[in-house]
Amino acid sequence: MGKLDPEERELLESFERGEWKPIPHQSNELARYRQSAKDTFRKDKRVSVRLSSRDLATIQKRALAEGIPYQTLIASVLHKYADGQLAEKSHRLQS
Repeated sequence: MGKLDPEERELLESFERGEWKPIPHQSNELARYRQSAKDTFRKDKRVSVRLSSRDLATIQKRALAEGIPYQTLIASVLHKYADGQLAEKSHRLQS
C-alpha cells in the first residue's frame, strides 16, 4: 500500500478501531440511492430562459472553472434550489 494522506490515515485508523458499523438493510438503501440518482439526473423536460449577457458570461466562467458544461451547472443550481439545498440570501437595505 502506498503512502496515505492524513484523511486516508484517519479513515483507516477509525476502521481498525472497529468504529464502522454495517448498514441495516443495505440492499434496500442502495436501491433507494440508485433511484434517487436516476431521478436527479433524468432530463425529461426542456425550458428556455432569458439571461443577461453578463450573467451568462459569469456562469460560463464558473462552469469552466468547475470543468463542467454551463448548462449542467445551471441545471445543478436549479435542482439544488428546487430540492431545498440552496436558499436565497436575504438582502436587506440598512436605513
